[in-house]
Amino acid sequence: MSHDAGPVEGGNKKIALLIGILALFLAFSEQGGNESQTNSLAANVEASNLWAFFQAKTVRGTAVRSAQEALEVQMELTQDPAAKALMQKRIDAWKATVARYDSEPETQEGRKELAARAKASEEKRDLYARKHDHYEVSSAALQLAIVIASSSIITGIAALVWVAAGLGVFGMAFMAIAVFAPMAVHLF
Repeated sequence: MSHDAGPVEGGNKKIALLIGILALFLAFSEQGGNESQTNSLAANVEASNLWAFFQAKTVRGTAVRSAQEALEVQMELTQDPAAKALMQKRIDAWKATVARYDSEPETQEGRKELAARAKASEEKRDLYARKHDHYEVSSAALQLAIVIASSSIITGIAALVWVAAGLGVFGMAFMAIAVFAPMAVHLF
């Protein structure tokens, strides 16, 4: 071995350490991206289910309201007071049902509450989707950094180490954005 081999070996160890650190952060970024994607999909399914429930309540309410209106017309044509009383009782019950379909705070299953819950799920979905986008950018930058750092070992071009380190910092910054402020930067 020549005297020149020592510094190269020491430099290679530092580059190998850089690659190891980049790979560690890449693993974190990939895990965060996978978790964010899963959470985004789950929130999307939840929002879809809540909107479907909202629609079902709307259809039921419309059907009950239509029946109520038809019975009100029939009641106006009826002369029998006992029949009118029974019809009014049914109309009142249907009005209460329609009101319950519109808002049911105790169960959170009225149309008003379902819409609020669905919108909240959509906001969670959007948050997790944005996180996923930032993790994807982070992962891409870290992967490129690893490839470029590896290339610097083969080529001996020191500038590649700086490019790799810069990409690594960029990737870590996007990982931090994904974790702490995903709505601050809009990419797509």
